[in-house]
Amino acid sequence: MNNHSWVGSEKDFVDERDVRWINRVVVGCFGGNSSAGQTKNEDGCVIWQKEDWEFAAILDAHNSAESAELVIDTLKQHKEDFVGILEMKGHPNFKCLEVKLLEIFQSEQILNKCRRVKGETACLIVVRKANYVWWFSVGDCLVYALHPDLIALNQFQLNQRQFFEWIGQVNTFEQAVPCYTSGTRELRKGTNLIFLTTDGLVECPGAPFSDLSNLVATLSEKKLDEGISQLLMEIERRNVRDSTTIIAWNVEVDKEGSIPIDYIG
Repeated sequence: MNNHSWVGSEKDFVDERDVRWINRVVVGCFGGNSSAGQTKNEDGCVIWQKEDWEFAAILDAHNSAESAELVIDTLKQHKEDFVGILEMKGHPNFKCLEVKLLEIFQSEQILNKCRRVKGETACLIVVRKANYVWWFSVGDCLVYALHPDLIALNQFQLNQRQFFEWIGQVNTFEQAVPCYTSGTRELRKGTNLIFLTTDGLVECPGAPFSDLSNLVATLSEKKLDEGISQLLMEIERRNVRDSTTIIAWNVEVDKEGSIPIDYIG
C-alpha cells in the first residue's frame, strides 16, 4: 500500500495509540487522553509514495476538523498534478510544486470553501525526491531531518513554527500577501530520518520532547515503528490532552553531501 489518508473525524484514537506502516512510511496517531478532557481529534494526514519520492501532509485543525477535511480533499483532487510534477525527468522541480499549491489555495473556488468551514488548520506538506527534501508550511506543525552529521551540530528542525497562520475560516491565503514558509535541504550520505509531527508531541505535560536529544534517543534505540510507539506511550503516560499525529520515514542516500573544501571532520 503506497497511499494513505485519514482525518480525526473518521476515527479519533482518543485513549488509543495506532502505529502502522504504509509501505516504507510509519504513521502514528494518538488522540489524547479523555481523562485530561479530550473528546475529539482534529488532526489529519495524507501520504503518497513511489520508488524515488514521498509526498506527506500533516494537519492540525481546531474548532472542528472541517478545515482539515477540506485541505485533504483538495490535495487528493489535485493528486494527478502533484504526481505529474514529481514524475518529471531530471532534477526535482520543487518550485513547480510551490506554484501549483499557491494556485490551488488562492483559487476562488477554494477560498469560497474555506469561508464556509468551521475553524481552521495548520498544514505542513513535505516532499522527498532523490537526495533532497522540500517543505511547504502554514502554521505550527513540525518537520525534522535527523542525520548524525546534523545531530552532532545540534541541527534537527527544518521549518519554524508559526502560531498565527492557518487555512480555513481564518485563512492566510485571503490576505493581501499570503504568509507561509517553504524550503529545500540536501540530505546527507547515509540514513536520513524525516519526521513530521503535530504539536501534541512537544507540548505535552513536562515537554519531554521539546528537548530534541530525547526525541533522537528514543528513535535511535528501536526500529522506527517501535520508536514512534514509545513516543506515543510516553505522552499518554503524561496525560496529554492534545492529539498527536506523526509521519516518519528513513531515506538512504549514496551520494556524499556538500562539505567545505577544508573540512577535516
